[in-house]
Amino acid sequence: MALNEPNWVNAMHEELNQFEKLKVWKLVELPKGKKSLDTRWVYRNKKDNSGVIVRNKARLVVRGFRQVEGLDYAEVYASVAHLEAIRIFLAYASYMNFTVYKMDVQTAFLYGKVKE
Repeated sequence: MALNEPNWVNAMHEELNQFEKLKVWKLVELPKGKKSLDTRWVYRNKKDNSGVIVRNKARLVVRGFRQVEGLDYAEVYASVAHLEAIRIFLAYASYMNFTVYKMDVQTAFLYGKVKE
């Protein structure tokens, strides 16, 4: 169904273009005896405070239930800001009279060399 909607197709192209721009992957031949991991698209609408859809977001993710710990991955980490940390930061910025700016990060990748 998503392939019939231009907004979702544009969101998918945007995600793939970010992969290419940041050079986080390249297409290679699968080695003999190895099994590829399946991927799937996850779709989400980003809304503003009043609930109006601002943009469509498409993410290409690995189907985690197909991974085997120690073989397909060793550890998983997702950086998430906790509300406590944000409150402390804002309180400190207010105390020090810092100017705080808000920004929307389109795509974030941790830079690390994969040895596999």
